[in-house]
Amino acid sequence: MSRLFGPLRQVAFVIRDLDRTLRYWTETLGVGPFFVLRNMCPENYRYRGRSSPPPRLSIALGNSGDVQVELIQQHDDRPSAYIEFLQAGREGFQHVSSWLTRADYDTTMERQRAAGVAIVHKGSIPGSGVRFAYFATDDASAAGGLLYEIADVLEPHIYPVMQMIRDAARDWDGADPVREMTL
Repeated sequence: MSRLFGPLRQVAFVIRDLDRTLRYWTETLGVGPFFVLRNMCPENYRYRGRSSPPPRLSIALGNSGDVQVELIQQHDDRPSAYIEFLQAGREGFQHVSSWLTRADYDTTMERQRAAGVAIVHKGSIPGSGVRFAYFATDDASAAGGLLYEIADVLEPHIYPVMQMIRDAARDWDGADPVREMTL
């Protein structure tokens, strides 16, 4: 557990081709099933402290045990932590995430702001109200530096969805590896 951000719940990969990456995770690694939201734009989006047009994203969520795997493809070049990562010539593992209650999210945001930790981008997921913020913890002096995300997922209206994704992976037999979701 991170004493600064909370328990690690998710590892996330920023990729260029979601469908190709889904085949890799489900067929080569045997992780799945994945639940996919396509062409979603965050609401209340801010990039580096300023209001900004949100990026258009497709995301896939699947579990390996209790750890959720998130795959993110950005479909445009609007400012975001994702496009920064790709434009730096990188692809793959980008961030980890802690899931918090709304109250813990607010407390963590205030604590990190007071400590001077920059927020790369933040917003909310349409239809769910789930807020997210990515902290610039990817210090170049540290090998393997990454971003740290917090999201207020531990709320009664959204956490059951995360439990459903986890539970679907427990006895997954390889059938129906990609399941489309809507908001």
